[in-house]
Amino acid sequence: MSRILLVAESGCDLTPELAKENGVTIVPMHVTFGGETLDDGAFPVSRMFEHYQTTRDLPRTSGCTPHDFEVVFERLLAEHPDAQILHLAYSACTTCSMHSAILAAEGNERILSIDTKSVTAGQGAIVLRVAAFLREHPEATLEEAADCARNAIEAVRMAFFPGDLDYLRAGGRVSNAAYLGAKILGLHPLIEIDNGKLISTKKYRGSMARVVRKLAGEYALQQGLDRKEIYLIYGQGLDEALRGEVEEIMRGQGFAQIHWVETGCVIAAHSGPGAFGIAGFAG
Repeated sequence: MSRILLVAESGCDLTPELAKENGVTIVPMHVTFGGETLDDGAFPVSRMFEHYQTTRDLPRTSGCTPHDFEVVFERLLAEHPDAQILHLAYSACTTCSMHSAILAAEGNERILSIDTKSVTAGQGAIVLRVAAFLREHPEATLEEAADCARNAIEAVRMAFFPGDLDYLRAGGRVSNAAYLGAKILGLHPLIEIDNGKLISTKKYRGSMARVVRKLAGEYALQQGLDRKEIYLIYGQGLDEALRGEVEEIMRGQGFAQIHWVETGCVIAAHSGPGAFGIAGFAG
């Protein structure tokens, strides 16, 4: 039976260690600032934040190119001649990456791309669920692995608070009026994934610590998340003590495994420092 290899973009925010442990090959997305285009993951997020604070020049993100995927696909198939590749793609609504992968794999029936319709820890959680399925079912076909992915995509839920609306404003994702109103009223827009799109669904009022505690207290209950595990998303700069409080809230709700996921440059370029979010699977 053919071996199935998993591929995902760096925007899934799996650490190199976790990706290696689960047999996932990461294709870097890209970030442009200071006149350079760099691979996501090749430099610390703090460097990007420092550049913006100094210059007010917002970093720009871009998806993987067809060439990025061609290099990875060719290498993997050369190293594993009997293998098949399942690419679990960053939301196709938000980037060109999935289209790039399809172009790179054109005519090759050993490669299949599926839109996870999610980003950061939502995408990462789907990738890890499929990796676990393949460990448990090493005889699985590519279509069976794809079915596992599709089921996970239907079940995943994710929401997050940007850490600094200044990044959204600078990127044109909120108007100046909305930005000023949120600042004056102490509002934090909640961003949720809806069929691959990042949508502001509601606004929470109060300090960041207050709204993080509130989201932690109610989101899993509202979404009926499976208590086996939960993914907690944090941007560099989120208070350590607050993270500890959130973890206690999650344990109090019965979650057996709690995974903290730090946002890489792709999400951080839009959400700024100190972001917080939750991802899990509806039970």
